[in-house]
Amino acid sequence: MERSYYSSSLQQFLKDDSDFILGQLTKNHQFVLEEQQRNAWLKQIVILKNQLQSLDSGHILFEYSIPRMGKRVDVIFIYSGFVFVIEFKINETSYLSSDIDQCLDYAVDLKNFQEASHNIPLVPILVSTKASKFDNVFEQYEDGIFKPLRCNMDNLKQVIEIVATKYVGNKIDPIDWQNSAYKPTPTIIEAAQALYQGHSVKEISRSDSGATNLIKTAEAINKIIEKSKKEKTKSICFITGVPGAGKTLAGLNLANERHKFSEEEHAVFLSGNGPLVDVLQEALARNESFNSEISKKDALRKSKAFIQNIHHFRDEALKDKRPPIEKVVVFDEAQRAWTLKQTSSFMQKKKGISDFGMSEPEFLISIMDRHQDWAVIVCLVGGGQEINTGEAGLLEWFSALKKQYSHWHVYLSSEISDIEYTRGSNLNNLLDGIKHESVSALHLKTSIRSFRSENVSKFVKAILDCDKKTAQTLLSELQNKYPFVITRDINKAKSWLKEQARGNERFGLVASSNAYRLKPYGIFVELKIDAKNWFLNSKDDIRSSYYLEYVATEFDIQGLELDWICVAWDADLRFDNDTWKFNQFWGENWRTILNDDDMLYLKNAYRVLLTRARQGVVIFIPEGNDTDHTRNSKFYDGTYNYLKTIGLEEI
Repeated sequence: MERSYYSSSLQQFLKDDSDFILGQLTKNHQFVLEEQQRNAWLKQIVILKNQLQSLDSGHILFEYSIPRMGKRVDVIFIYSGFVFVIEFKINETSYLSSDIDQCLDYAVDLKNFQEASHNIPLVPILVSTKASKFDNVFEQYEDGIFKPLRCNMDNLKQVIEIVATKYVGNKIDPIDWQNSAYKPTPTIIEAAQALYQGHSVKEISRSDSGATNLIKTAEAINKIIEKSKKEKTKSICFITGVPGAGKTLAGLNLANERHKFSEEEHAVFLSGNGPLVDVLQEALARNESFNSEISKKDALRKSKAFIQNIHHFRDEALKDKRPPIEKVVVFDEAQRAWTLKQTSSFMQKKKGISDFGMSEPEFLISIMDRHQDWAVIVCLVGGGQEINTGEAGLLEWFSALKKQYSHWHVYLSSEISDIEYTRGSNLNNLLDGIKHESVSALHLKTSIRSFRSENVSKFVKAILDCDKKTAQTLLSELQNKYPFVITRDINKAKSWLKEQARGNERFGLVASSNAYRLKPYGIFVELKIDAKNWFLNSKDDIRSSYYLEYVATEFDIQGLELDWICVAWDADLRFDNDTWKFNQFWGENWRTILNDDDMLYLKNAYRVLLTRARQGVVIFIPEGNDTDHTRNSKFYDGTYNYLKTIGLEEI
């Protein structure tokens, strides 16, 4: 697919007839051309011919594609060593903040993800054609992007010439620039929207080692499915990976690719993560409704067929004993499936079934085992991601297979032997009596969430493992790519987030669900957020993450991400005498946690929180208050001093 609808030297653009240029734009436009769009293009052509006619060189591109965002820049103008990213608002009389952010978003995307833009200055310009002349301040961010400039239809040339005269550009070959590699790292929301619209994982992923691993994983799973169909066998695959490696993306891609009703596969993506399901369903519905004539209600109905809550799938199977329509199911966060005790308790209390004798993994396998010929289960497993009471982890899946379903073929990576998956059990013992095969591509070893650095999850692991030396080494690698800073002032933390984020980059406040003593700082973890609004709504909505009034916990944000995050650290997890001390607030006091599982859940909660940011993290640790026995300064000082000795910069 061509990156632009029209690409030409400035001289040729000035010679080309306006109707010819419009014809090129129309020919390359993939959608029904509305009169409003046609008129907008004509006005842009006229304005640009008028404003750029006296310039001696340059290259111009109309409708330049930004694949990660699923959008196009109105005009790219390459001139005097600068890439001018121009967004037109025809007949607009003011410079709207949302339009400024949109223009800046395009420039930031190009800087981060287009190879030829990494080391050149980009200049976002908003042209509100009928607005008054704006007195611009010409400033650059550290990475060379100019802060957005504003002009009207009469002074675009003036703004371009000021930049070209006062600043030094880089040598740019326009053809090489537009054809250079584009290596995006979409959020899981952006990825789901792109896949749902028919894009492949290759189109929306980086082409480096992380994405290569992702593509190999997809190929491996597809081979297993085809083999299962051909040989009429039942198979279960375990995809593991570090936080942010793309497990959910791999699952969504698989469900999208195999959602082939004509072939009776009916693949579906299932997750017990309620916020993730709600956010993805809503994001897909909003996007489809906006881009087509379908109503929001109908769009939501469609998205719910693609992404489902695993508990709805389970409940339907309780009512109907026949095989499900789905032959391929993807279970997201399979490590969070319930133990026998938790499942039995739920079934008795909520469903009135007093003698339910299966764990959730065993029951889910039994549902797919109803098929007489073939079926495939794909389990997405995060190491060290169990965060709630009754979550079974990987061991319960192996136990269920050994106990009742030894005829199933098991595929997994040797990396699954790590303690974060096995909880210290011997893998050979766990797999004894199970037909299994090792497939290296089933482990995603490179984080692609944090496109600035792949070592964020390793750094967080070192912190939580009390491995100070490794943490210090990794931090030195992170410092110039991915800021990890600390403060004892919540207002400084919030200001830092706002200063770092550009355009519509998303930021928010997160804390442990047990962080009850952050209330004096305006952080109420008991106040439940609406995940759809928090993750998707705009800056002017008080319910959105941008407002920094609602805090998300590990249960809200697991599987999702923001660009910039403040992790508010309470006294539930304290560093004392070179180790972590685990506490739970109960009534009016902190109580020491002694149960191993509960300690694991709390540690994993902080692992989740600390690995949710794509671009940077600020950690807020209160100073405490010795007049309040629940917020004694010693509860916080140990953690603060530990992170400081690792080398985290204080803001």
